[in-house]
Amino acid sequence: MESREEAFRCGSCDADFSHKSSLSRHEKTHTGEKPFQCDLCDAAFGRKHHLKSHRATHTGEKPHKCEVCDAAFTVKGNLNYHMRTHTGVKPYKCNLCNADFRQKHHLTNHLAIHTGEKPFPCGLCDAAFTGKTKLRYHVMTHTGERPHKCDLCDAAFTGKGHLKNHMMTHTGEKPFQCDLCSAAYPTKVGLQHHVMAHTGERPFRCDLCDADFSQKHHLKNHMVTHSEEKPFQCDLCDAAFKVKSNLKYHMRTHTGVKPYKCNLCDTDFRQKHHLTNHIATHTGEKPFQCGLCDAAFRGKADLKHHVMTHTGEKPFQCDLCETAFIRKCDLKYHIRTHTGEKPYKCDLCDAAYPKKSALDRHLKTHLRKRSSELCNEGFSQSIAIQRPIQERGLPKDCS
Repeated sequence: MESREEAFRCGSCDADFSHKSSLSRHEKTHTGEKPFQCDLCDAAFGRKHHLKSHRATHTGEKPHKCEVCDAAFTVKGNLNYHMRTHTGVKPYKCNLCNADFRQKHHLTNHLAIHTGEKPFPCGLCDAAFTGKTKLRYHVMTHTGERPHKCDLCDAAFTGKGHLKNHMMTHTGEKPFQCDLCSAAYPTKVGLQHHVMAHTGERPFRCDLCDADFSQKHHLKNHMVTHSEEKPFQCDLCDAAFKVKSNLKYHMRTHTGVKPYKCNLCDTDFRQKHHLTNHIATHTGEKPFQCGLCDAAFRGKADLKHHVMTHTGEKPFQCDLCETAFIRKCDLKYHIRTHTGEKPYKCDLCDAAYPKKSALDRHLKTHLRKRSSELCNEGFSQSIAIQRPIQERGLPKDCS
């Protein structure tokens, strides 16, 4: 006699069910049948209670309220999951590592990290994903769909959580507080990344060198340094970049856009971390302390370079000689001593230099010579001399 568990088997796959109704629901995943249609929009569902939950998105009704905080939900199951954020209960445990999760599908997605399985392929490109939700968001990158729109500005997002995080930029809310310092963040992920700065945890390791990172996308960006490929090409000049964000910052040298403005003076910047470092010049703050001496720095990159003066590390090696440097930009300038390249040209004579600082020193010789001759006719030329190099489309020296 067949066991109850094997009595109801799917004819399209090997799945077995203990109840006929469970098999019927499962078969709809093969046929795509969605008999429960919303009468307020085009949405359709395979199960009746999914339609019921969906209708609450039209009415705004959230009858399931948390007794610990102000959160409310359209579906009772979502309230159950939310309560675990208060209790800390994570009932779904990975049997291959120590990870545990509040929701079953989070565990399912996690297991794919161990198996390498990506069962959800994109029908528009070669990408494949561990979870159905990730595939859905990915498809939106093809369609351009951004259904979650901000009521206060023109921003729109593929995911509801992204919109929720964005709204905090308007409200200034930062509910996730660090227990080790006064820092606070609008998102839990932001706090988790910050805590790693205290613990020194860097779980994402490069397979090709000794580099490790606290965030996955930092590792992804690092991996391109091992490749010579630069797929992100500027449409206005010959510049090309390994990382898309670097192209984005580069485009601002053409457009002149500097979206990050200091509220203490009139200075503005192309990149956020440049503004952060600049603000420290007003406050005098130097939060990045060297663990090997008493030196402190305004920026994390400055500290990193300083530590190399203790360790003797010089990771940027010249391919044409044996010289090595702490900073990539110093290697770049050194290579110009081999190639003879001098991209910083004087507007007032034929002089050219490999570094901006050398051109700045040269321009001062013109200013000194002309200081006694400046008049109405020469004033416009003196302004041209003092015009910042970066406004002429050339990069600044590294600092």
